[in-house]
Amino acid sequence: MVDLRGQYLALKEEIDAAIAEVLDSTRFIKGPIVGQLESELAGYLEGTYVLGVANGTDALQIALMALGIGPGDEVITPSFTFIATAEAAALLGATPVFVDIDPQTFNLDPAKMEALLSPRTKAIVPVNLFGQAADMDPILDLAERHGLYVVEDNAQAIGSTYKGRKTGFFGHIGILSFFPSKNLGAYGDGGAVLTNDAALYERMKMITNHGGRHKYYNEIVGVNSRLDALQAAILRVKLRHLDAFIEARRQAADRYDALFAGNEAITTPHRARYSHHVFHQYTLRIAQHTPGGRDALLAHLKAKDIPHGVYYPVPLHRLPVFAEIVAMRRGEMTETERAAAEVISLPMHTELSADQQQYIAEAVLEFVEQRATV
Repeated sequence: MVDLRGQYLALKEEIDAAIAEVLDSTRFIKGPIVGQLESELAGYLEGTYVLGVANGTDALQIALMALGIGPGDEVITPSFTFIATAEAAALLGATPVFVDIDPQTFNLDPAKMEALLSPRTKAIVPVNLFGQAADMDPILDLAERHGLYVVEDNAQAIGSTYKGRKTGFFGHIGILSFFPSKNLGAYGDGGAVLTNDAALYERMKMITNHGGRHKYYNEIVGVNSRLDALQAAILRVKLRHLDAFIEARRQAADRYDALFAGNEAITTPHRARYSHHVFHQYTLRIAQHTPGGRDALLAHLKAKDIPHGVYYPVPLHRLPVFAEIVAMRRGEMTETERAAAEVISLPMHTELSADQQQYIAEAVLEFVEQRATV
């Protein structure tokens, strides 16, 4: 699905030098390299404050902690996403309230949020899924009218835009993940929280440092979550190449689009007019009426040694961990259920060649065309 080795070899000299610099300094925890990355990310994302943390899941939890989310509160989030988005709220004793998605973008459908509000609603966590921004204006408008916080889950969409502005800083807090497969990926875990609010930034700094501004003087309950200096050094190198990575992904998406054009059983990714899609994933929809459906296609690709993924086969509202919550509060999930049954993601990375894509597309088309005659 990704070619981490190919990307490393292309940047090997720069990355090895950056790692060696950290090793030579021996400043592995909270070294200056982390602050340099935070400053560079803030500049790239056109925001004010960036704080590196241990991973994207921590980033979500720290954001909600900083906003005072806790027992009795409700947090509106899509069900069609990775579990961390809702898990962070549940870990704090809050209740995730799941909302359906837009069938084209797979992102939270703003029109379906208001009906889910209650006196306990405290925050909305929109996800910029697969590399494309959620429709933020109506989300922010609803939040302002009802006095709600917005935490923008930008884990899959660094470098994307919404109406000309980089994603990540639209809410009260935004989050990033640097998981190795992300468009800006580390060589281990890593994440960041983003905000334009000085008070929230200072509070999150305390939270990530066991709840204290100074060692041994703890003011609030916090956690231990910081970005490793070696990962920061790698990310600084890769950040310089991020726009080129994104362009390579967009060109690969264009090639896929052209290869699948005109086939009614395959729906290629929608590109919303308001967002610059950075294609963390290239996700097709395979019509359910195709004989055997998506599961038969998965088996077909596996037989041809073609990597593939399903993000996400089980929506969050159907997971056993949330069964009790869902029995009490959730919206209608028609589009979420349909997407979970139809989506399949194909290999998408910066080293993907036209020949590889031709082989992949031919395998998909072979399956669809064979099934059309059944």
